[in-house]
Amino acid sequence: MEQTDKDAIKSVLIVGYGSMGRGIVLSFSAAGFDTTVLTRDPTRITDLPQRASALQQLPEKPPDLIIEAVPETMELKKSLLERLELAYGDIPILASNTSSLPLNQMADHLKYPERFIGVHYMHPAEALPMVEVIRVSQTTTRTLQRVTRALKKTGKDSIVLNRPIVGFMINRLQHALLHEAYHLIEEGIVDVEAIDKFAKWMLGPRMCVTGLIEQKDVSGLDTHALAQRGIVPHLHRSGEPSRVVQDRYERGDLGAKTGLGFYDWSGRDIEAYKARAEHKLQQLIHLLKNDE
Repeated sequence: MEQTDKDAIKSVLIVGYGSMGRGIVLSFSAAGFDTTVLTRDPTRITDLPQRASALQQLPEKPPDLIIEAVPETMELKKSLLERLELAYGDIPILASNTSSLPLNQMADHLKYPERFIGVHYMHPAEALPMVEVIRVSQTTTRTLQRVTRALKKTGKDSIVLNRPIVGFMINRLQHALLHEAYHLIEEGIVDVEAIDKFAKWMLGPRMCVTGLIEQKDVSGLDTHALAQRGIVPHLHRSGEPSRVVQDRYERGDLGAKTGLGFYDWSGRDIEAYKARAEHKLQQLIHLLKNDE
């Protein structure tokens, strides 16, 4: 299906200007889209991109695409989506940036679910080059194509999931790896620093070059298949969240935001650390793109 000018998404409304909303706004405004953010108090925004605007009320003219990035509360999101449909009918595509809530429940609540889709950005949204795009059963192919083409213009490749599952793809893979890592910590087999060091210097670089599964093709599926037979039966299969994480949460040790998590962040310049980390990430992405 060829895209006509009528199909092309030109105007985007992002609802919410937290860390994710801000990154999404930056992404679309930098790509030349007519970009608006809906927020409770526009006067509090001090870093709005020059090409974007901020409003306290819904704009009169329906945008082509609306992405909600409000807090992860189902009732809040349902209420917002209902308000958007009431204001604009079946004109805009509605998208949710949720990372954990059931998209099918949101869709079933809508009058026009064929124009609804999940668009899950990873943090930082403006920097990372991929987005998860999740279809619900009602999402039309035209809706999917219009959204993925718009995302492509912002420099994002879309990882399309053909149906919603809890955690989507990225979070499921991350949590599977983390669940085993936390188990090794709880068992006293290895410490936090060793796991992070291995992830940064071995897993990360290797996956950057050959991915997760392609690397097994390169090294040989015979070796991988035999190793899988020996290792998989011994992996940690608890269906419970890891105590090493939950205990910290219950104590209020929430990481950098409270000064203590797995690491001691007290007395450190957190914003400077985040800026250095984002700069390194940008350098790495630039290197990988130039090597394609």
